[in-house]
Amino acid sequence: MINQNITPEYIKNIRKNADIDNNKSDHFFYGHGKLLLTGEYFVLDGAKSLALPTTVGQSLNVKYSPSFSPKLYWKSYDVASNLWFESVFEFWRFEIISDDPRPEEFVLQNILRQARKQNPHFLRDNVDVHVETNLGFPMEWGLGSSSTLVHNMAQWAYVSPFELLFNTYGGSGYDVACAQSEGPIFYSKNSHGPKWSPTVFNPSFKDNLYFVYRGKKQDSRKAIEYYNSLRPIDNGIILSISDITEEISTTTSLKEFEFLIGAHEKIVAQTLDLRPVKDELFSNYWGEVKSLGAWGGDFLLVTSDRSPEETKKYFFNKGHDVFIPYEDLILGAIGDETKNELFH
Repeated sequence: MINQNITPEYIKNIRKNADIDNNKSDHFFYGHGKLLLTGEYFVLDGAKSLALPTTVGQSLNVKYSPSFSPKLYWKSYDVASNLWFESVFEFWRFEIISDDPRPEEFVLQNILRQARKQNPHFLRDNVDVHVETNLGFPMEWGLGSSSTLVHNMAQWAYVSPFELLFNTYGGSGYDVACAQSEGPIFYSKNSHGPKWSPTVFNPSFKDNLYFVYRGKKQDSRKAIEYYNSLRPIDNGIILSISDITEEISTTTSLKEFEFLIGAHEKIVAQTLDLRPVKDELFSNYWGEVKSLGAWGGDFLLVTSDRSPEETKKYFFNKGHDVFIPYEDLILGAIGDETKNELFH
């Protein structure tokens, strides 16, 4: 795992590199990463959730060059600027030009074909197309390498990012909504489709909030399959989660916030017959611990009324050395002065 502490300077460099890539490209697209603060799993059944775009995401750069035999050349780079994926496709059906394609190439092929299905004019010109993607976070962090790719592809192909997601990866779609948002959002999904809107969530106690990487990548697809096996979910549970989301978005008290996320954890645990992560791993911790997204992996939200140094030391001693202050990771959580320094 890459031990990368996100700091304002790190974020500034990521955005600076994105601007450089933008200046070199014929087309440039950027999507923000995501974290789901409330509503995990239940958002699939219409629960109102609070979703948080991150300050780091993924860019997609496109360059064109004349050609008599057009091809699509694709390269993807990780957070350390290492090439981790490369492929070549012909244009007409996006066949993979490789004798032994990797699974990731078939995933990308499916996205390209779905984009063409939604927009028959996508990539029909007699030009070679060179694409580079660049991640601003380690892939194993689960911040949305797939959803940011779908968002960027949809912008490039002039198609609906939600339709592209639902026909490829599936899921609720909150991650694609985050990719195109500049701050926290309310998100829900029902039989009529996704519904989302910007909201203000910039708690006065944000200095008491941190994200800790658990170091165990969770398979979201398997987690959703397990949730689906428990359906139908009692509507009272959906309403309770929605109510907690509303209350969390307006509370001004750390103690009330801790009570609410504790109640949220209990509902998820009882419904899914899973043990809350605090009970399982951090029973002697003084603050609250909340799982985010698919339970069992990726990031945790933790609260603390003690110093950042003492809080970080606790989790470091538990083997968790990726410890990120709330303001450093969540878009819209930083002050205007800091934001100007980072993004301009």
